[in-house]
Amino acid sequence: MSCTTSDSAGLDPCVLRDELLELWHLKDQQMLHLAALGGFSRLPEPLEDLLSILEGCPGKQKGRSHTAGHCILMEFQAWRKKHPQVTLSALSEQQASTLQQRALLLVADNQSTFIESLVDIYQLKSVDGTILQQHIVRLQALNLYKEAAMLGMKLQRQKELDLEEMCVPLILLNKLSLAESFVTGHSHLEKHLVTLLDSWCHPSFSLEEICRRFSRLSVSRHCMDQIQPKMLTKHVFRLMEKFNIDQGLCPNALHKRRLDTLRFLMYSRFMEKSMTEENWCDHVQYVVEDDPQLQVQLVQMLVKHAGLEKASQWSLKYNVPRNQLPIGVWETQQDLPPHLQQVDPNKPEQTKSMPPPSTCEKFYQVPLTEERIHLVDTPEVLSRCQKVVLKEGGVVGVDMEWQPTFGCSSSQQVALMQLAVTDQVFLLDVCAEGFGQHPETVSFIRSLFSSKNVLKLGYSTSGDLRCVLSTWPQFSEEPLVTQGVLDLVNVHQKIQRSKVNRTQNGSKEVLVGEGSAEKGLSLLVQQVLGRPLDKREQMSNWKKRPLRASQIRYAVADAYCLLEVYTVLKSNPAHFGLPDDLQNISSRQSEKSKGKKPKEQQTEQIKQPQGKEECQRAQRVSRPHSDKEKDLLCGEKPSADSPPLPPQQLRVVCDNMLQGLGRTLRCLGVDVVMLENSDDHRVAAKLARAEGRVILTCGQPFLTLRSQVGEGRCLSLDCSEKAKDQAVRVLRHFNVQLTPSDIFSRCQVCNSNRYAAVSRQDMARMLQQKGFLQEWDTECAQDEETTPGLTLDLPRYSQHCQWVALSDLDPDTMTFPGGAPLQLHSVPPGLLPRVPHFYVCTRCGKVFWEGSHYDRVVSMFEELLHVSAPESAAEPTDVALQDSSVKSSQTWNVTSE
Repeated sequence: MSCTTSDSAGLDPCVLRDELLELWHLKDQQMLHLAALGGFSRLPEPLEDLLSILEGCPGKQKGRSHTAGHCILMEFQAWRKKHPQVTLSALSEQQASTLQQRALLLVADNQSTFIESLVDIYQLKSVDGTILQQHIVRLQALNLYKEAAMLGMKLQRQKELDLEEMCVPLILLNKLSLAESFVTGHSHLEKHLVTLLDSWCHPSFSLEEICRRFSRLSVSRHCMDQIQPKMLTKHVFRLMEKFNIDQGLCPNALHKRRLDTLRFLMYSRFMEKSMTEENWCDHVQYVVEDDPQLQVQLVQMLVKHAGLEKASQWSLKYNVPRNQLPIGVWETQQDLPPHLQQVDPNKPEQTKSMPPPSTCEKFYQVPLTEERIHLVDTPEVLSRCQKVVLKEGGVVGVDMEWQPTFGCSSSQQVALMQLAVTDQVFLLDVCAEGFGQHPETVSFIRSLFSSKNVLKLGYSTSGDLRCVLSTWPQFSEEPLVTQGVLDLVNVHQKIQRSKVNRTQNGSKEVLVGEGSAEKGLSLLVQQVLGRPLDKREQMSNWKKRPLRASQIRYAVADAYCLLEVYTVLKSNPAHFGLPDDLQNISSRQSEKSKGKKPKEQQTEQIKQPQGKEECQRAQRVSRPHSDKEKDLLCGEKPSADSPPLPPQQLRVVCDNMLQGLGRTLRCLGVDVVMLENSDDHRVAAKLARAEGRVILTCGQPFLTLRSQVGEGRCLSLDCSEKAKDQAVRVLRHFNVQLTPSDIFSRCQVCNSNRYAAVSRQDMARMLQQKGFLQEWDTECAQDEETTPGLTLDLPRYSQHCQWVALSDLDPDTMTFPGGAPLQLHSVPPGLLPRVPHFYVCTRCGKVFWEGSHYDRVVSMFEELLHVSAPESAAEPTDVALQDSSVKSSQTWNVTSE
């Protein structure tokens, strides 16, 4: 219907809307801006007419920043700044209330920036609280939980809303971040959310009961997998730190973390045998503390791993009641001789000088005598240390040790700081009473790190500096300036990326991917100096005094080896594929961050892995500088002239650290199986062998998985990259020929490619049947094709899918033969007038429709798309895949985000 107007009556909003939409589709932003500014000035009632325009814009539901409605609203905001007289207060109370009600209906369907503008223009915060609350409750009743939470936040009504009714559905839908935003800034709500998550960590927690409480909510398997104790515990500890909440309020998560740590300690001591008896005893006592349940579980584990005698000793130490002891422990207690009835983790160390010859031959040894190692625990000794360490032009190896907390505490404080120079090593005992926080100690550390005339060598210095800030808060109040620091982890990454073949001491060096058990600094020392570090004391109780001789040897070696590695690398950098000036080598992350704004760089730094094992990133594949640098595979790469491969023929299995990549590849038509969070990495190898898939993994699991599958069947990727970049590299490596018709040919949720086509009329009928739609105007659909099944217009990816008849759907239960329910709740009723056809995944029941997401995916992967010639369908249909009616603005939307 056309609309006309006269200058005297002002511009009709229908005319302005049509003009702006036409310019929007032509992508003429400049003309749209000019037309909007002039058009708004000619509207008789700008505030009322704006709502009419927005209500008539297509695609307002689940609005994105590039929709026409959003663009028009932003233009109105710009126009309004020049016309401050256009306010709601200029209208009568009745008129204002009517406009606010209409604005609320728009708010419910759109994204954050859209909502903010409407709240501002129509002063929605001033609406009666009862009306706002009723509106939010109505959204919840329609299962629009995300929209309800967003509206509640924008209107600042969090305190008046029931937290569990608002946040539990968000958590079930894997939108915990939105729940966090909902409570942030409200201390009682923050505490309530964290304690709620902690209650879910209790062994008796039943997810089924929660799902029954929100029975109208359809929870996917992926979302269900996120609600398991390990993930929940991780979130609880993260939020405790974020909101500064006392650990005592989260006993279940704390118990779960300690129990997991206890299992780890058992495995390290009795299976891997990588932990000394002294260290094991120290950590067990720290973890178990005064928790009676953990004490009982400790005894039970010891019976399995170490036998009845050791279990009896620890049961006596903690006075475990007889009725809670495993079978045989009580009887063994009675037979223990007196000298074995007590656990004695503090027995003196036998060897206080040199380690045994076997250790000297196997591991790197420091070429210093005992008298060249100095313990610094007083200001007087520190003064002598300062004169040596801060000598201008000097080189100092810097390392630190701290007490392992196994994730039970977020705060890790320095216990020992090692400073190595050419002929001696200083050990700063930060735990010594009155020394760690002494003004002279603090001043010395500040001077050391800020001196640009003293070269400080470290390995993963970001982790060390993080502990420094935790130990000395004054460095946060008056920021610690770091100059003259060379992080050898960056040098190590450069060596790993080098193509130069090197030998050291006549033997082939151990490189990542060649089965080396070493990693991090120990691997670098082995590559450069020939022998790795002895890391058995790494996880010591570094706060316990006096330190054992073996701990001192480990601490000295960790700092002094940095000097020797630097000396060797500097003497012959070309041998290791390095530039002449090692200090010019920056981290790969820093190189990628060049050109970014300071705020973006800060965000990247926060996301970098922390701690001593940061060099595990050296095992990842760096971003190639050209298309020819496809060094993803650690096995044999496909030949350069390998034939093009359609996405449907690439079958992969992604480990649980690459789920984002897995969903992206599914979006592009690749057959992807993704491991669940609870799956062992070895499951990937089983699937790869059984189904002929390629394993996509990252980090340490690669070394294990590579040997379990055929040559070239295991791919290592960089976890720090975005899923889009990972996907591009995988497709290029396998020479996958991606076409527009491949996009969305698989369900991103469940990997299925079997769909049922549903007409608008059938969808409206089913929505009415299940109570999701009250009224439906049949006149707008009377000319539609009513024959079900494949007679509907199929989307562009139809040739890569299997289409089933809608008659396969059980009309009573609305389920497909496999048991998947049709997710009708996710279809907004307001979508029906604009969407003629819907497409349903028959495996998971997810509903899709043509929207705006397709163009974004095409834009993301346009460098890989092959569109030189039209594609023909696999079999004749009455649908022309290249039909001009399929506009470029049409695409595929997922109903729940």
